[in-house]
Amino acid sequence: MTTNQAANSGGDEIISISHLSKTYDSGYHALKDINLQIRKGEIFALLGPNGAGKTTLISIICGIVRPSGGQVLVGGYDIVRQYRRTRAMIGLVPQELTVDVFISPWTTASLSRGMFGKPPDPAHIEKVLRDLSLWDKRDNHILTLSGGMKRRVLIAKALAHEPDILFLDEPTAGVDVELRREMWQLVRRLRESGVTVILTTHYIEEAEEMADRIGVIHHGELIMVEDKVELMRKLGKKQLTLNLQEPIERLPPGLDAYDLTLADDGLELLYSYDAQAGHTGIAALLAALHEAGIRFSDLNTKQSSLEEIFVSLVEEERT
Repeated sequence: MTTNQAANSGGDEIISISHLSKTYDSGYHALKDINLQIRKGEIFALLGPNGAGKTTLISIICGIVRPSGGQVLVGGYDIVRQYRRTRAMIGLVPQELTVDVFISPWTTASLSRGMFGKPPDPAHIEKVLRDLSLWDKRDNHILTLSGGMKRRVLIAKALAHEPDILFLDEPTAGVDVELRREMWQLVRRLRESGVTVILTTHYIEEAEEMADRIGVIHHGELIMVEDKVELMRKLGKKQLTLNLQEPIERLPPGLDAYDLTLADDGLELLYSYDAQAGHTGIAALLAALHEAGIRFSDLNTKQSSLEEIFVSLVEEERT
């Protein structure tokens, strides 16, 4: 499923987006005919460069920005006509700090719960704060907390009313690696409890680590939506590295037919191939190397990373 097609292959959709577009008063087309279904209980990662439309898409689903065209259903309800009902199903963690820094994490979470009409539930607030390692700081002014702790407070605020869907807009930007991994663990636990998680991220490893499916957005268009494993299988190339017994200065003419790269030290040959192709060319390459008198001591393969796939998709879209 590629090129802005609805990416649903079974399962219950909790968010359904049809022909969504957004044009600002300036004439800027932020979103162009977006079609997407997000399944209940999945982790969906939305990747794209700055200005691609990620935040605009999230803002429309959350009712912050009005669409110019199309329809978005959350839990079967229209986000425009049934705003209160859909908004109550959603927790949003924005990029920017959006809390009163002169109150405590406990008060912030409790007030947020009340704003959504939920009755007080100290046990739930305590669980959220403990899960986010905020319990010891529950009575501190947010102003006194570190940047990473403030980020956790935003998540606590979003989870206070027990939403079915959690949006994380660049959730770990600017936080250290340890905190990032703690947040990944929290997101997995939320998914296990049935919460649907949609995240935008600049950290490719974040999507590679956590996501069930990945969407790539560029210039306001959804250029690909795919299961992560299938995306890696279909688009991930493999690279064969041959460690040579003796350095060579240049490739012999007989090897021109192969897409080989010689390392600067002359001791490694790199060969890229499509792992899904019926004919990888490896056997013929090894025979050609033997014929040319080039001996190797070791070989290994490496799968393309999600980052390499993402970069190649964006570059294809530009051309």
